[in-house]
This record gives sequence, structure tokens and C-alpha cells, in this order.
Amino acid sequence: MQRILILGGGGGGTLTANLLVKKLRSRIDRGEVEIVVVDATGQHVYQPGFMYIAMGGERASNLSRPERSLLDKRVNLVIGQVDRIDEATQTVALSNGLTLVYDQLVIASGSRIVPEAIEHFDTEAEHFYTAEAAEKLRLALDTFDGGRIVIGIAGMPYKCPPAPLEVAFLIEAELRERGLRDRSSVDFCSPIGRAFTIETVSEMATPIFEEKGIEVHTFFNVEAIDPERKVVLSLEGEELPYDLLILVPPHKGQQFLMDSGLAPTPGGWLPTDRHSLLVGERPNVYALGDATDLPLSKAGSTAHFEAPVVAERVAAAVEGREPAGKHVDYEGKVMCFFEIGDGKGTLLQFDYDHPPRPPKPNRVWHLGKIVFNKTYWHTVPKGRV
Repeated sequence: MQRILILGGGGGGTLTANLLVKKLRSRIDRGEVEIVVVDATGQHVYQPGFMYIAMGGERASNLSRPERSLLDKRVNLVIGQVDRIDEATQTVALSNGLTLVYDQLVIASGSRIVPEAIEHFDTEAEHFYTAEAAEKLRLALDTFDGGRIVIGIAGMPYKCPPAPLEVAFLIEAELRERGLRDRSSVDFCSPIGRAFTIETVSEMATPIFEEKGIEVHTFFNVEAIDPERKVVLSLEGEELPYDLLILVPPHKGQQFLMDSGLAPTPGGWLPTDRHSLLVGERPNVYALGDATDLPLSKAGSTAHFEAPVVAERVAAAVEGREPAGKHVDYEGKVMCFFEIGDGKGTLLQFDYDHPPRPPKPNRVWHLGKIVFNKTYWHTVPKGRV
């Protein structure tokens, strides 16, 4: 029997597993192939919803479901924390003592936040990259009565690149709604020379920042937080005082990838072929989603469009054929909605060869994002869109 082992039960891993069932159903039913998903908690969490918890429009209880309920019944689910991958024996060791052998390995392990990389982050800065942190930020906003809000990025790359810009726009709109705008300032800090990594998106966002009176500080790479003086300091020597500090925490790949030698860089990202999604020169190890080192958004839609390619290539390897069809190669496709505030949004859609050309913000794109969030559970993980 051939075993396909998928590490990670997030959007990418779950979708890949379900797509593989569609391609290999008869072989699975005959006992020739086994698909196993390994997940640390057994709970599938819809992380894009965290921002809406912080903005007061969502509850954490709506953003989590049992992973088992999203997987085809033919997929086996193992709950456990991955400890190490041994390429020589083609095994994965879990922290509970279980060892799993694989023939094909798919790594969809996501990323992790490391706020501890910046001293005083946990006590001084708010963020929205976990449900708990988003709830804490919501409380901070509820009790905010005016002052200086600083929103920044404490490390790159990070999950959902538009998110800090969206939060800045949404908070500014909330301040106006609550009558606090005239006694509040909002500053946005970017570690690069423009507000957003992609130039066409930055060109769209810059006049919105100006219209909303949000000052943008470029080349602001967060170095330290001074809790006594209530200032955040950059590597470039700039200081910004704050009353409420909101920072995207530094991100890294999973520790077990570094320990296993698959991710040799300090960031812990897997060296991944931009088209085949193979890891390095390995013929049977694939990566998708946040775990890769690809120069793309670490976003759910990235994994969504990568999963069909991984599924086709793994299925082809199992069946002893060449990959075929429209999902042979990944072309860098990414698509995401972008909140502007005041009930408006836009759409970012791009690939390796075509930069995004965001349409003029309107209510349709905002509603599109809301509808997508509500229908996620019934569509994306099960491969219906």
C-alpha cells in the first residue's frame, strides 16, 4: 500500500486531501492507497476571521470546526504534533511517540508567530493573529478614548499581507463612527519603501491613506519597544510614540522543518519550486501555503490555488504517469478581497506574470468578502470552488 502523508489540517492540507480522494478513490477503496492527514489539534481554524474578531464583527466560536468533519471519510486523521521528518527512512515522528511511514509527503504546516523575538511585544503590543489576541485587541479598542494609534509590521514575511492596511482603514472608520477621530491619530509603519509590497496595490492604497489622514512611515523596521517612554523604535533610528500599539508579530516556519534539515534558512521556510511545488530536489516531497519560501502572499488563497497542483502531481506519481491537465504547474495565482472601511472593499487578483490591478473600491467587494467568509466551510476545504 502506498501512503500519502499530509502534514497540516489547515485550508491547504485539507483541500489537498479531499482532492486526492477524488483522483484516487478506486485505488483507496481497493486498499492500494492510504491518505493520512496529521494535525496538531484536530481543529480546523479559519484564520482570516481573526481580523473581524478584532473589529467586533465576528466570534471565535464561528471560526473553528473539527477537522474530521471537513475531510472525506476515506482520509485518515491523526492528531499529534510533528517532531521530526527523517528523509532517509521516509518517516515522520510525532511527539506522542507515533512514527508514520510515507511514500509521498505533502507539507502544509503553515507558519507560526514569534512575538517573543521582540522584547516587550507581549506586554505592549496588540495583534490579531490568534483568536485570543484578536479578542484582546477588541477590548483595547473598546476602551480606547483617544490618543495615538500606531499600526506596523514587526517582521516579513507574514500571513495575509493586506491585513495591517485593512485594520488601519477599519480602525480609522471606527474612530469616526465613535466620534473619536478629532482627538486621535493613526500612523502606519511599513518596513519597505512603500505602504504595500506590490507596487500597484501600494499605488491604490496611498491615496486612501491620505484621504483618511493616516500618516505612512516607510522604511520603518521595528527594532524595539520602550514601555517606559511608550515609543516604538525602528532600525533606521525613527521613534514613534503610541497610546495603542498594534503590530504584526514576526513569523517563522515550523520548528520541526528546521530541526529536520528541510528548511535550512533562519526563517524556517521550505525551498520550494515555484511551479512543481516540490521541495528542493526531492522527488516525493511537496509544500504549499505558508510553509514555502515562494515570493507570494502567505494567504489562504495561495494554498487554495496550489492544492490542485500538488494533488495532480501526487496522484500522477502514485499512478505511475505524468501529470496532466490544467493543474500540472502552479502559476502563482493569488486572489483576495481587501477591506477599505466604510462598507467598501476591492479585489486583489494576480499571478507570477500579471500584477494586481485593483478595481475602484465599492460595496460589492466588501460584501463579497463577507459572503466568502460565511460560505468557506461548505466550499473551500471540500474542493467545491
